[in-house]
Amino acid sequence: METNVKKVVVSGMLTAVTVALSGFSIPIGASRCFPAQHLINVIAGVFLGPACGVGMAFCTSLIRNLMGTGSLLAFPGSMVGAFLCGYLYKKTGKLSAAYAGEVVGTGLIGGVLCYPVAAWLMGKEVAVFFYILPFLMSTICGTVMAAVLVGILLRSGTFSYLNHLLAKNQ
Repeated sequence: METNVKKVVVSGMLTAVTVALSGFSIPIGASRCFPAQHLINVIAGVFLGPACGVGMAFCTSLIRNLMGTGSLLAFPGSMVGAFLCGYLYKKTGKLSAAYAGEVVGTGLIGGVLCYPVAAWLMGKEVAVFFYILPFLMSTICGTVMAAVLVGILLRSGTFSYLNHLLAKNQ
């Protein structure tokens, strides 16, 4: 398997940006929501693909947990959203599919996957669907921010330029 060094470098930079922006959070219910994570998930999914998106989401969650600025709930939410966003964009080439993948992956699937993490690893007694609403609110906010940014990139011609720069065999 050939490694695209440009994608690895961009992944590292986007991970650093996400960690730096992790101070920007919105408390919603029992969780702290980080719209920057979802914005970067969409950018990574669209420009780098599902594997890099999942890797970045994992690294960001790990670093935030090590720094004490995140919780174990960051892992399932961000990673599923990043994967589904990148996978759907890769399969369809449609930005709307990427946005829907992030929202469904993080808000619905990731929200449900947080239940075993909260119950078994964190010792919290919560309902199975407890995290869906806060995760949905966070991912919708971040995905709208990403859609605005991607729209600006499309109108300026930078979207195609970035895709060209990050293409394999360059």
